[in-house]
Amino acid sequence: MLQRIQTIYLLIALVSAGVLPFIFPLWTTASGNGFMFMENLGYIVLFGLSATLSLVSIVSFKKRKSQFVMGRLNIILNLILLGLFIFRSLNLSGETNKDLVISEKGIGMLLPIVSIVFLSLANKAIKKDEDLVKSVDRLR
Repeated sequence: MLQRIQTIYLLIALVSAGVLPFIFPLWTTASGNGFMFMENLGYIVLFGLSATLSLVSIVSFKKRKSQFVMGRLNIILNLILLGLFIFRSLNLSGETNKDLVISEKGIGMLLPIVSIVFLSLANKAIKKDEDLVKSVDRLR
């Protein structure tokens, strides 16, 4: 159901986990090459699972409880991915010597944060829908 706001939030989370990693590099190496997520099998699996969970959650709009659980699992998955990026960025050298090329952190490292924010908003809307349905069932 595209008219529900949580579907829009889940769609944005799907785009940030499934499309944007192909566009934005995670970081730039000291040689000037952008490091894409496709160069590491762990990042491929984590981004793929996150995109798949978002897509399955969009499709299962009639099962709000399972949709909520999948959103929580997706948030945990993105937190793991964000933790790996933070660990990598702390180990990534940031040279300041004028003779060396400076390695930079890329905008692709922020994609799990975008996913987490929109998944949290989707879970909040799902919870709101579930509470509304429960309140209507009480009146019957």
